[in-house]
Amino acid sequence: MEDLHKKILQSNRTNLVRDLDPSDICDGLLEKGVFTQDMIDEIKRAGTRRDQARKLVQDLETRGSRAFPLFLMCLEETGQHSLSELLRSGTPAVQLQTATPSPVVLPAVLPAVLPAVLPAVLPVVLPLPLSLPTDVDQHRKDEVPIIPVQRPGTTPSPSPEREQSYKMDASPCGHCLIVNNVEFEPESELSNRKGSDIDCDKLERRFKALNFIVEVKKNLKQRQIKHVLSALCKKDHSQHDCCVVIMLSHGTEVSHNRFPGAVYGVDGQHVPVQHITNYLNGQHCPSLQGKPKLFFIQACGGGERDTGFEVSPDEAHPCIGGADDQTDAIPTSSSSDSLSMSDELDARATLPTPSDILVSYSTFPGYVSWRDTQSGSWYVETLERILEENAATDDLVTMLMMVNHEVSQNSAKGLYKQMPGSFNFLRKHLHFQAQE
Repeated sequence: MEDLHKKILQSNRTNLVRDLDPSDICDGLLEKGVFTQDMIDEIKRAGTRRDQARKLVQDLETRGSRAFPLFLMCLEETGQHSLSELLRSGTPAVQLQTATPSPVVLPAVLPAVLPAVLPAVLPVVLPLPLSLPTDVDQHRKDEVPIIPVQRPGTTPSPSPEREQSYKMDASPCGHCLIVNNVEFEPESELSNRKGSDIDCDKLERRFKALNFIVEVKKNLKQRQIKHVLSALCKKDHSQHDCCVVIMLSHGTEVSHNRFPGAVYGVDGQHVPVQHITNYLNGQHCPSLQGKPKLFFIQACGGGERDTGFEVSPDEAHPCIGGADDQTDAIPTSSSSDSLSMSDELDARATLPTPSDILVSYSTFPGYVSWRDTQSGSWYVETLERILEENAATDDLVTMLMMVNHEVSQNSAKGLYKQMPGSFNFLRKHLHFQAQE
């Protein structure tokens, strides 16, 4: 597909996901050779109508140069005129050449030209049929397929484990707990986390916009962190589809057998991340069984500072960060190498893998996490913006990959780098409820 047409689809993806009816258009796309039967089957197995529309648009971008105009034709044929006009409005008009340096032989079955649907950069303008509703059946009988469609003799039955999407349409979608530790007790020997309130405010607004019930707890000691997690565990989540826990604090390395790292209370005592996740697993919180449990950890995973490595000029980007950058770590007695012997052995323990859990870390285990005292942490600032801009069209894992990429381009004090990452045990795609 032409880059211009891809950009038109991407810029209108929100409207397409919201309004497109895939059940009406799939037959036309199959008949015209845009999609194969297997691709149509994949789209129909994607889940809800919105999920099917989202996959259809994503797959459409991978097809050939004729996919976009044929897609417009199918929209017209199925009466989805508003979407067709919306996409056409972003396509420049084509200047037809009056001179005929070389004749172009066109199939006789293709009717009048629709110049508005093809970019001006193409050397030859291919015609598009414009069908009135009364002519649709006649054209379908007479047209010769542009691309041969190979229909297998037998269509394999869909696998019951095929990837789909989590149900995320409850209102409200679920609970979101934010623990924001800013002011630490002097005995803890931990510095105050200036700028964390900015992170907290951003995430509170964002998850409320995603239709979550948001509860903020500030400056909690270790036992208080455990208490609010226990209270969250005891809530009835049966009418909700998801649960989110966000920890904003100092952090450190600890031995682990599932999820690395720990988060500090303001008293200097820490809670391991794997204990935090245990409160909401299927065993301890039955009403969340089979539902996604999301944990976002803005805290250091250790004391190691990443100076990065040299990249080619094509991959180099301007550095972001400055004198106000601080870390969320304290010196630890553990090895600066996150893969210490104790971690290596614990990581091999034969424990059941927790399902439907995703833990997103602001930094790679063992390394510090950077926070700007004026604008908040790199990770939260980027995460909040990516959710705002992409939640209507992209799944969570895709958005976290965007966060990873953008944060990796930053540079603290012109020297230090940061690499977020996640431990993903989700079984399906996760799409938030987003205002469109």
